[in-house]
Amino acid sequence: MRALKIGAIVLMAGLLQCNNGTKPEVEVPVGEDGSVAALTEYSKTLPLEKIKLPAGFKIEVFAEVENARSMVMSPSGVLYIGNRNGDKVYAVKDTDDDFKADKKWVIASGLNMPNGVAFKDGDLYVAEVSRILKFSGIESKLANPPAPEIINDKYPTDTHHGWKYIAFGPDGKLYVPVGAPCNICESKDEVYASITRINPDGSGREIFASGVRNTVGFTWHPVTKELWFTDNGRDMLGDDIPPCELNRASKAGMHFGYPYCHGGTIKDPQFGDKRPCGDFTVPAQNLGPHTAPLGIKFYTGSMFPATYQNQAFIAEHGSWNRSKKIGYRVSLVKVENNTKATSYETFASGWLDDETQKVWGRPVDVLVLNDGSLLVSDDQADVVYRISYKP
Repeated sequence: MRALKIGAIVLMAGLLQCNNGTKPEVEVPVGEDGSVAALTEYSKTLPLEKIKLPAGFKIEVFAEVENARSMVMSPSGVLYIGNRNGDKVYAVKDTDDDFKADKKWVIASGLNMPNGVAFKDGDLYVAEVSRILKFSGIESKLANPPAPEIINDKYPTDTHHGWKYIAFGPDGKLYVPVGAPCNICESKDEVYASITRINPDGSGREIFASGVRNTVGFTWHPVTKELWFTDNGRDMLGDDIPPCELNRASKAGMHFGYPYCHGGTIKDPQFGDKRPCGDFTVPAQNLGPHTAPLGIKFYTGSMFPATYQNQAFIAEHGSWNRSKKIGYRVSLVKVENNTKATSYETFASGWLDDETQKVWGRPVDVLVLNDGSLLVSDDQADVVYRISYKP
């Protein structure tokens, strides 16, 4: 909840449990530009020492953002962050170039699962469950954001897998997924379980990919410009099947199997007799079962060792219905010749204690900064991390 005071904002969290109890109430002064501090004493209580990274890598808190979900960076260095469980869109900025955000603004509130954010030509695009909004000229209006323009309100209203990740592709179109309105079902409306794309003005909606149960993260390969996306596998088939997926869409019109086939080879017990697995595009890489892979980015910076160049980082949000939890990490998928996934390994872990099964953070999205470091959002710990490398 958020309560206003004269000259200050009191931030309170009712759900988060950090390592020493409930997230404390923090009073944050309001600046003349309408911003509040992006970092407080709260983030110092997070057990970052538990995070395991390869040698030479370091993790720090970049910003505190409640229910931090999808992220996009503007050319001027403003980071926009959406919510799923909350109703807000935030902006944060590192104004003194110390690699920690120092200012934070609320761009919008009262929205319906505004998970997705995208940026184009000075305008911020926000995806609610059934609508795409545009905040024009947002960069000069952070202290007093304009009312949004509704560019498309024709998406389904189902909240089951209704939150959206959005991004502009190399073709200049805005890609908007529509998750299946269920765990497993066959929908009459072909827009469900798909990735659509629209023009920047909201017109011209078309289905780009089908058979996609629920993608909450996609990106384009920096060399081939092909779309790669994560997909969350169905539930209730046991602990170890089906796998979640990383898929590659080399062209429009491809079908990736849902609800008939999972992981490229697993026939669905309810719908699998209707169409064989051979009808569909197989995953580029099967991921861990129930790991809930979300944000994905290819590494295009120069800070990390050269072996990471054009390799895929994936934020795995973590399982909710597995007898032993899995995920809660950032994974790395190595890709050869820009097209073939060859390995799948853990890059950053420690948000889950394997022995006690306690969880204190859940990675959601990843983003490569201009300096080559990697941002990771966390909607449980309410922060955005920055992972850097120094030999």
